[in-house]
Amino acid sequence: MKVKSIPSSWISRDGLRLDCNPYMSGALEARIRLEKLACKKERLADLTKGHDGGIYNGPQFIRNYVEDPEYGVPFLGTSSMLRADLSDLPLLKKKDAFSARLDYLKIEPGMTLISCSGTIGRMVYVRPGMDAIWSNQDILKVVPDREKIPPGYLYAFLSSKFGVPLVTSGTYGAIIQHIEPEHIAGLPVPRMGDKIEREIHQSVERSAYLLDRYQEGINSATEQVFCGTHIPNPTREEWFSDTSDLAFAVQSSELHVLRAWNHSRRANAIRHAVKRGDYSLLGEVISNDWLKWRVMFKRIDAQGDHGIEVITQRPLFALNPEGRWVSRAYLLGLSEKYLVPDRTTLIAKQGTLGEQELYCRCEYVTGERMLKRAYSDHCMRIVADPARIHPGYLFAFLRSGAGFRLLRSMSEGAKQQDLHWLRVPKIPIPRKARQEESAIGQLVDSAYQDRIEALVLLQTARAKIESAIEGAS
Repeated sequence: MKVKSIPSSWISRDGLRLDCNPYMSGALEARIRLEKLACKKERLADLTKGHDGGIYNGPQFIRNYVEDPEYGVPFLGTSSMLRADLSDLPLLKKKDAFSARLDYLKIEPGMTLISCSGTIGRMVYVRPGMDAIWSNQDILKVVPDREKIPPGYLYAFLSSKFGVPLVTSGTYGAIIQHIEPEHIAGLPVPRMGDKIEREIHQSVERSAYLLDRYQEGINSATEQVFCGTHIPNPTREEWFSDTSDLAFAVQSSELHVLRAWNHSRRANAIRHAVKRGDYSLLGEVISNDWLKWRVMFKRIDAQGDHGIEVITQRPLFALNPEGRWVSRAYLLGLSEKYLVPDRTTLIAKQGTLGEQELYCRCEYVTGERMLKRAYSDHCMRIVADPARIHPGYLFAFLRSGAGFRLLRSMSEGAKQQDLHWLRVPKIPIPRKARQEESAIGQLVDSAYQDRIEALVLLQTARAKIESAIEGAS
């Protein structure tokens, strides 16, 4: 529970508003601090341009999805916009996307995207690789006027500890929270001088470039796994156009399980194609002790030196994951395996079979910050034996369309699906020459180094604007 005493002048200043949000969020303190700055301040609406003045969300509309990229455009929601890997976004029907009603929802490099419904104030800087993506009505678009303000600087301020409270202070609604364009139009943006603004902008732009390079790197690594092989790596459209699962017979020798899904002819076609060449079973190249490990635990909240951040399935796939801080002594007293080794592949092991669900998606854990975090038991640990296979090469296959379908074919459960450690080790992994696998694995490692550097640059940019504001106060 948070308790805070505020002067009555704050209530009068905020139009006699009596709900807690504007006073508890730090918005008034941020606004007062900005007002005291000697530097020039400008209204956000005066620094934007474009549709509806450059600050807008969009209409509610029926979402018609397609599977074939020829007839659709990638579509971003408030959850998916936070993800690092955007290669598997759903496809909005192209005819709808380019209609007069929705064509302005196409995002462009340099925009700042703000979640404006549900969890308010999550922000993303649109990088060049996101150029052909549409966004939904729950994402607020802020389009900077490049002749008036550097886009990267505007994003760094809005996502800083001074900008976020100001953005969220206009939140309204009881059950589902919202903000609208008019709530942030008058937000004061401090102008810190061309030199500082340009430096911050360049850091954000460099970060955007590195994140594009990260995306290209992991996609290229996966493509190279299948290069020179006859192993199918099905896209969504190819997977759903294959009708071989509509009706089929199973030999009695195959009846180790009775569920039709586990005998999928589409998945078996991938499995048989892998086995026609050089391959290893997953269980032969990883530590099975890590794979089968699972310890559920009680969350005991703690902070500072006594706490450790625990990442669960959903935030695992965010560009900058945020978890819950729990007691370090209690958690690691149960098992040290809540911390994972460098270059571990984590798989979301519980969920449902919807195409946009994270169930059976993979993430690669590397870098000091990610290795200091703990991971819940809902994340299956794939710890490769480097003497047998490059961890990055294994990740490049498991994140592919083929790897994803093979993992899902191992599902068990009713509504809530699960991956069982007894079955997952039987997944066949295609093998290449040691040198080729190493090159592919190094491509993955390099991509994740780009991602780590990109996050450092974003943190540096925010720290620079926050320091400039505090120094000028």
